[in-house]
Amino acid sequence: MIHSLSGGVITQYDKLIYAFAEIKSGAEAGVKRWYISPFRAIKAGVKAIVPSQYGGEATAEIIRVEVVTAQTAPFPVKRTGEIIRLLP
Repeated sequence: MIHSLSGGVITQYDKLIYAFAEIKSGAEAGVKRWYISPFRAIKAGVKAIVPSQYGGEATAEIIRVEVVTAQTAPFPVKRTGEIIRLLP
């Protein structure tokens, strides 16, 4: 973490991979939502397991992938779920 000379913290600009996905299974089928991806090799068209809003997991298809910072993220980082795993 970097500190400014005036005592404040300078914001970090770490890169995040955000994936926009459509849920294909369960009660949320058809819902589109943003997820953070810990996988660098993710791309549009890939299937993934994502956390369900109702608990548990759901299958989703990745529609779009963007590399962003916390300041430019399409959805607040603290409120964004993380992709659990990619499917072959």
